Amino acid sequence: MSWLALPRWSPYGVGAGIGVLVLISFILSNRPIGCSTAYVRASGLGEILLWGERVENNEYYKKFVPKIGWEVVLLVGVVLGALISSGLSGTLAVEKVPGLWRAEFGSSFLLRAVAAILGGFFVGFGARMAGGCTSGHGISGTLQLAASSWLALFCFFIGGFGAAYLLYAVVGGI
Repeated sequence: MSWLALPRWSPYGVGAGIGVLVLISFILSNRPIGCSTAYVRASGLGEILLWGERVENNEYYKKFVPKIGWEVVLLVGVVLGALISSGLSGTLAVEKVPGLWRAEFGSSFLLRAVAAILGGFFVGFGARMAGGCTSGHGISGTLQLAASSWLALFCFFIGGFGAAYLLYAVVGGI
C-alpha cells in the first residue's frame, strides 16, 4: 500500500483503475460515469431553494431532475480522493496563485480568479453543448465506441492544446 503515498502515480495504473471503475459501474448500475450532470443537478437544487416549484416546470430540469444522485456522489468522491491522496503523499498545499501561473501572468489573485471563473463557465457550457464532459465522453463514451464521444474527445484535445498555446505561447510568451 506504499504506492498510495507516492506524489505521482503511474498513468498506466490509474488508467487501468479508471477502466475497472467504469466496468464496475456498467455491471452494477448499467450506467456510464461522468461528472458534468452533477453540476446541473446541484444547480437545480440551488434554484429550488430560490424559486421553489417554478424550477420543476422548467423543461431543462425535467430532463435533468435536480437531486443528489450518483453523479454528485462521484464528484464528491473525486474531490475527497484528491485531498486524501495529496495528504498521504505529503504534497497537500493551499495556493492562492500557483507557481506556473505566477511565473507567466503575475501574482494577481483577482486575475487568477477571473480566469478560473471564465474558464469554468466555458468548460461547463461546452460540456452541456457536447452532451457530456471529458469523463462522460472520453472514458465512458469511447468505451462504448460511440462516434459522438470520439469526436467530442478529439475536440477536447484540440481545445486544450489551443487554450494552452494561447495562454502560454501567445499571452505568456513562453
